[in-house]
Amino acid sequence: MMTETSITKSNRFLSLDVFRGLTIFLMIVVNTPGTGADLYPYLVHAQWFGFTLADLVFPSFLFAMGNAMSFSMEKLKTGSATVFWKKVLKRTVLIFLIGYLMYWFPFFRTGVNGSLELKPISETRIMGVLQRIALCYFMASVLFYYLKPKIVIVISVIILLAYWGLLYVFGVPGLELEMATNAITKLDLAILGEGHIYKKDSIPFDPEGLLSTLPSVVNVIVGFLAGRFIQQKGKSFEGIAKLLMLGFLLAALAFWWDLVFPISKKLWTSSFVLLTVGIDVSVMAILIYAIELKKKTRGTEFFNVFGKNPLFIYLFSELFYITLRLIPTASRLDVFEWVSQHVFQKICPGSFGAFLTAIAFTMLCWSMGWWLHKKRIYIKL
Repeated sequence: MMTETSITKSNRFLSLDVFRGLTIFLMIVVNTPGTGADLYPYLVHAQWFGFTLADLVFPSFLFAMGNAMSFSMEKLKTGSATVFWKKVLKRTVLIFLIGYLMYWFPFFRTGVNGSLELKPISETRIMGVLQRIALCYFMASVLFYYLKPKIVIVISVIILLAYWGLLYVFGVPGLELEMATNAITKLDLAILGEGHIYKKDSIPFDPEGLLSTLPSVVNVIVGFLAGRFIQQKGKSFEGIAKLLMLGFLLAALAFWWDLVFPISKKLWTSSFVLLTVGIDVSVMAILIYAIELKKKTRGTEFFNVFGKNPLFIYLFSELFYITLRLIPTASRLDVFEWVSQHVFQKICPGSFGAFLTAIAFTMLCWSMGWWLHKKRIYIKL
């Protein structure tokens, strides 16, 4: 847990908290659409290839995590390797375990005879959003603790190229990028087994699989490097201009690579990595210009609330949503469905009603974050 004083002393930019808060806001909206109508297409993940606003959310959080790490790594480097490994391993295991328990929640289910029974661990998903965050945090921390930034950049290029090669070498020939026959699915089934991977797609396939976690580390790495650059030249027009140029070049390279290695969030392709970090660098530059240079802070407090307790608010939103979907009503709908269809769909039928449901739910989560912020309680997972 962190205090307001410790946060102030960390000298982090307000724009970073706003950026991270914005990603959490969008993440909750995307994950909790109202029922009774389809959400707007740009707030729904691309079915396989392609790109939507929803696809930007998770990689942006990884980028923000790397950015925040750039402010804390120097302090870690001043300590001993023992302190570093203790801190990093503890946080990695904690986040991974919480993510795993979240998918196991509520731990019990109704058995055949109507009695409660423990949900079998053999059917619990192992990988997921928090688990990927934990692994990316661990790998990026180790790289930047032991290696110079220039070497990490070279490693990042190798990772993206190697991942491209791995998918084509180990996927089924001619079907290397299809859901059932790609190397990600094959590795997850071989190591984790079908019972431990995501099953809410057309076939068992984990969008946060083991192999696709490798390129996602690059999102954290670029976020870290951007953070280092921001600390040195971020509050200058020259620095902002360089960030915008870098963002444009990365996005342009992504669209060029897309011609031979399609952009896909579920596969987390190398072109997808370049596109998302390119957009993130550009958005961060715009936020720094508006907030840090021009002092345009109106409205920033809303997103800042999310940014102060990002992982905790995300975890709360997931558990709260799962709980609401478990509570039945007399109409045979669960509580979340009932509110969406009998309240918001009555007021605004269609996609806007589904969007309003997600916004209302997100505001409830924001209220929790606001209360924590008011009490100066900052839960660092």
